[in-house]
Amino acid sequence: MTRTKLRHILLGCGPAMVLGLFSCAYRPFAGPLVPLNEQAPLMTVHDDGSVVYELDRFEVTVRPTTDAELNRQFAEASSGGKGSTNAYTYGDLQFTGPDSTRSRFAVFYVAIKNYAYPKVRVDPARAVLEAGNRREYYSLSIAQLENYYRAYARGYEGNQYARHRERLELLRGTLLKSDVIFSGQEIEGYIVFPVLHADVQDVRLILEDVVLRFDYRDEPSETTQITYAFERLTGRQYADGRRVVTHSPDGD
Repeated sequence: MTRTKLRHILLGCGPAMVLGLFSCAYRPFAGPLVPLNEQAPLMTVHDDGSVVYELDRFEVTVRPTTDAELNRQFAEASSGGKGSTNAYTYGDLQFTGPDSTRSRFAVFYVAIKNYAYPKVRVDPARAVLEAGNRREYYSLSIAQLENYYRAYARGYEGNQYARHRERLELLRGTLLKSDVIFSGQEIEGYIVFPVLHADVQDVRLILEDVVLRFDYRDEPSETTQITYAFERLTGRQYADGRRVVTHSPDGD
């Protein structure tokens, strides 16, 4: 519809109809991801929002993180507004209007403990998010994140280039690595996905091809797939301040 046609429609409407048109306008909102009460076998849901897969003494813990948590975790990198170098969030940059709570990515904390096998491997590149509405999101590698941030380092000039390097250093030091984890070792890190669309109510985080055993050629001989289930509050917020919840997590 052109702007002129819209103007003619509004001029031809009574005050009540015009008010009704604008009161129908809304923007979607969503809360943080929380674990579903029902998980796959071998899973335990903890009070801190994490879900733990435990096979003998091999454990893989996954927990969705919020921007607020990531800003506290990397407090120094999260200050300075547009100059923030927190590679996972917008830092303390303030937005107005419908995008006031925007996020850069969907980020999950992962901790792995291996006290059961000679060596195991969990490859973050084999992680995928499957939404209940059939959307799929694939984990982002360090190379993809570097390409994303390269656009902010215009011409690699001075401060922009320095911030670009700081973001990459933070990512290299905190992203989950695909290294082999030997018996008695523990590792932790983050897995990053594109930000979820507003219509996503629930997701399954799937870690594919988790290697539990290797053969004499050092090739995987036993693998498994681990699936974690999460959901979030979603709804519509109208111009007059009303909120309508369209999906509520278990127990709410």
